[in-house]
Amino acid sequence: MWTCKNLWKKLAPLARSSSTLCRQNARGVLFNNERRLPLVPQAHMSSGTPGSGGDNNLYYLLVGATCVGGGFYAYRTIKGDKERYQERINEIASRPNKVVPEQPITEAPGEQAAETPQEIAPVTEDAPVETPEVTPIVEEVSPEVVAVEQEDPPTTPEAEIALESVVEPAPEESVGTPDADPVVKSEPSVEPSPVEVTEEPPAPVVKSEPTPVAGSLPAETAEPQTTTETESAAEPATVAPAEVPAPTPVEFPSHAPYLLIGGGTASFAAARSIRARDPGARVLIITDEPDLPYMRPPLSKELWFSDDPSVVDTLRFKQWNGKERSIYFQPPSFYVSPQDLEKVENGGVAVLTGKKVVHMDVRGNKVTLSDDTEISYDKCLIATGGIPRNLQVIERAGEEVTKRTTLFRKVEDFKALDKVSRDTKSITIIGGGFLGSELACALGRRSADSDLEVIQMFPEKGNMGKVLPEYLSNWTTAKVKSEGVAVITEALVKAVSFKDGKVEIKLKDGRVVKTDHIVAAVGLEPSVELAKSAGLEVDSDFGGFRVNAELQARSNIWVAGDAACFYDIRLGRRRVEHHDHAVVSGRLAGENMTGANKPYWHQSMFWSDLGPDVGYEAIGIVDSSLPTVGVFAKATAKDTPKAATEKSGTGIRSESETEGTANSPVASSTPEPPPVPEQKDNYGKGVIFYLRDKVVVGIILWNVFNRMPVARKIIKDGEEHADLNEVAKLFNIHDD
Repeated sequence: MWTCKNLWKKLAPLARSSSTLCRQNARGVLFNNERRLPLVPQAHMSSGTPGSGGDNNLYYLLVGATCVGGGFYAYRTIKGDKERYQERINEIASRPNKVVPEQPITEAPGEQAAETPQEIAPVTEDAPVETPEVTPIVEEVSPEVVAVEQEDPPTTPEAEIALESVVEPAPEESVGTPDADPVVKSEPSVEPSPVEVTEEPPAPVVKSEPTPVAGSLPAETAEPQTTTETESAAEPATVAPAEVPAPTPVEFPSHAPYLLIGGGTASFAAARSIRARDPGARVLIITDEPDLPYMRPPLSKELWFSDDPSVVDTLRFKQWNGKERSIYFQPPSFYVSPQDLEKVENGGVAVLTGKKVVHMDVRGNKVTLSDDTEISYDKCLIATGGIPRNLQVIERAGEEVTKRTTLFRKVEDFKALDKVSRDTKSITIIGGGFLGSELACALGRRSADSDLEVIQMFPEKGNMGKVLPEYLSNWTTAKVKSEGVAVITEALVKAVSFKDGKVEIKLKDGRVVKTDHIVAAVGLEPSVELAKSAGLEVDSDFGGFRVNAELQARSNIWVAGDAACFYDIRLGRRRVEHHDHAVVSGRLAGENMTGANKPYWHQSMFWSDLGPDVGYEAIGIVDSSLPTVGVFAKATAKDTPKAATEKSGTGIRSESETEGTANSPVASSTPEPPPVPEQKDNYGKGVIFYLRDKVVVGIILWNVFNRMPVARKIIKDGEEHADLNEVAKLFNIHDD
């Protein structure tokens, strides 16, 4: 009542103002025979102080009655909720224990036991439990749980409920009073109660071991167990054995300080560079291939010339110098298993095979795999390489043509083509570049011992017509033909179909070629699928991820290898698809990931071999559309790839090679290649200079080996040369 009186004192001024306004306006007039008569009596309202007048007493009475009624309603509501809550607690306390005690659970005899579960009274210290002799119900319980129950048995219904840990929704309202049993209410500042109550009908209940509370099992000794049971009044109180699901093994770490996407040469070179500068680094390589990192050049070169019938399985080959090695950079023992990457003391390199990164969150510094697994990182390298291009006419030709077409890139492609070359009678290679010409020579050499027909077709006038000057391209075409390959030049494919068990290729000039299998070697498309999700820029002219001179796409993201469109401080923006570039760019990216901040200035080289007796090395921009100057000399027996590898002791002619060579005794000697034919046009060996604005921007060393540092310095200097014949003398091409 005192509170209501204070409230009225605050509202009284408003009431007095209203009464004054009402008294001034509550008058009406009635006009009758021009006489003004009052329509209603003049209104009078009290404007005195609170407490004066009968009207104010009425207000006090109404407000007081309202407060009394509200208080009584709240009291009845709270009291009723308390009673319902206590009834629910008593009901739960009267249920049988779900955790099996040391003594077996008893059942009432006769039909009553089959109808309802036997109720177990709460166990107290003053009332011991009587246990009749009945058949026990067996339930699997861990020894640790039994031991703890023996040491500290529950003494109250609340303790039993805590061990039972029945998970149910809480009631709408619950109020505790001093008369009620001790109940721990779930509040932010208090430890959550192990008991949660609901008034919903019984439903399937999931049991789990409780969290550590007073009188329960410690967390470090308890193993979580889950059981699902449906309570039914018509079922006896039997409990199914707890099924403990087998823990899912962790296949890879959830976080990698250095994450490398792609399992090719660039990733491996970066991993070794990172470990060299940071010996304790933990590096994770993710590749969608099933193989560990390996080198690709032997897939189209040396592997095809091996006389070992098991080369497809061993993937070991004899180099031109007769030594043997594997295509893999390192054996499996070099790597750390992904499961142990976070545990090893000194870090290491782990390879996660058969996994593809499909999404990249550059803000959250994490990637998503094809199985929706997420891995976070501190620094990331994208070295996804490229995907072999295909001709649209082949893609539209149908399933029969598609399954008879090989896009050559990976180990599995080499194995598949090797099998095709032994099982079919005709193979047609579409493409006259490095890969197409190398495969044509390799398969042509194999056809000498079989009935295999090898055909190569391309739209240029000669082999490698986009790289070599026309006169040298024609000479190379003659060399490929001498290997037993039928070369079709200026061939533009119009349509491809499958008829009468053969693949039929129609050219635009009307020629038709029938074959059993097609190898499409028409270039490489950089793999940039992650650009969209990562928000990275793709170069519109050269393709690939656009990066700066430090190979950086973002502050903690680098790109290397075929997928990188980088800025060459000497030759401008470029994208290169060769082994040596993958080594150089991967190594530089690894150094920059560890804080080196070095620009890309090293001119990488590439090479191609048309068998063991003809090969060339190149550096810079080599494009047949540029003006060229060639200086040639007569070749000798030592001017061959075979002789060059014998002298250097390596089979991969790359100055930037960082991989170790695994040598082993040679079981049998490499078959001797045919003697180098006498060159009528004196193209045995030489140097070809590619010019742009009278400055040398590219150099090809034709059957000239181990002179790449000289070529690199010429391009780096960027000077005009009045007489390139004098420059060619730096390569010692006239020495015997």
